[in-house]
Amino acid sequence: MTAPIPDPPLYDQPARAGIPAALSIRGLAKRFGGKIAVDGISLEVPAGSFYAIVGPNGAGKTTTLSMATGLLRPDFGTAVVHGVDVWRQPLEAKKLMGILPDGVRLFDRLTGEQLITYAGLLRGMDKDVVAGRVADLLAALDLQNDAGTLVVDYSAGMTKKIALASALIHAPRLLVLDEPFEAVDPVSAANIRSILDSYVASGGTVIVSSHVMDLVQRMCDHVAVVAGGRLLAAGTVDDVRGGASLEDRFVQLVGGRSHTEGLEWLRTS
Repeated sequence: MTAPIPDPPLYDQPARAGIPAALSIRGLAKRFGGKIAVDGISLEVPAGSFYAIVGPNGAGKTTTLSMATGLLRPDFGTAVVHGVDVWRQPLEAKKLMGILPDGVRLFDRLTGEQLITYAGLLRGMDKDVVAGRVADLLAALDLQNDAGTLVVDYSAGMTKKIALASALIHAPRLLVLDEPFEAVDPVSAANIRSILDSYVASGGTVIVSSHVMDLVQRMCDHVAVVAGGRLLAAGTVDDVRGGASLEDRFVQLVGGRSHTEGLEWLRTS
C-alpha cells in the first residue's frame, strides 16, 4: 500500500489564480537502486507559458520530464496534461504532446524527410496534410538541402532539428523539449526560438530544460529550479530571480560554487 501523495506546494501562483495548467505534476518520485533521482516534485505549468526547468547536472530534470511525458514510469506521483492523466490515459495524453527527449535514438536509417513523414503518419494524420507540413518544417529549420540525407549522417545539431520537427508535425498543445539548443548553431537556434515564440503566442505551451541561464532569462516567462531531485523555486522568471540575474539567483539557490584558491600556479606571467 503506497503512501498518499501530498498536495503540491504553492509555488506557481499564476496556475493557481485561474489560469488552467497545461501540465500538472504532483509528488513525482523515482529511485534508481539506492539513489533517489527525483524526490516528490510537484509543479504546475500554466497554459500558454514558456516554461524552463533548470538545474545542475544530475539534478533530476530529465527524469522528471520523462515521467511527466510517459517515457518513464514514476514510483510515486501523477502527471496530468490538459486534464488528461498521462499514466491512466496514455494514448489521449500523448496526442496532446510533442516531445524532444535528451539523447533519444531515432530511426536513423531513414532520411530526414522520411523520418518526419513517419512521425506524422504514425499519429494517424492524412498523408497530404503530412506532406505539406513536412515541407514547411524542413524549410523553417533550414533542412531542405538535407531532406534526402540519412539521419545517421546528420551532425548533432541537424539531428536535434529533425527530432524537433518530428515533435512538431502534429501541432501539439504542449511541447516538452529537453536541451533543444544543445549542439545547435546560433542561426538555427535563432530560427528555433522564433518558431517557439510564435507557437506560444498562438496559445501553445513550451517546457524546456536548459543549462544556459541567459537564454532562459531572455526567452522564458516562467522557470523552475531543481537540484538534488527537489524543487527549490518556481514561478515567473522575475519572481524567481528577485532583482538579480537568473544565473546569480540559480547559484545562490543551488550552491556548490567552488573557490579558485590553490591555483596560483595557473598564470601566464
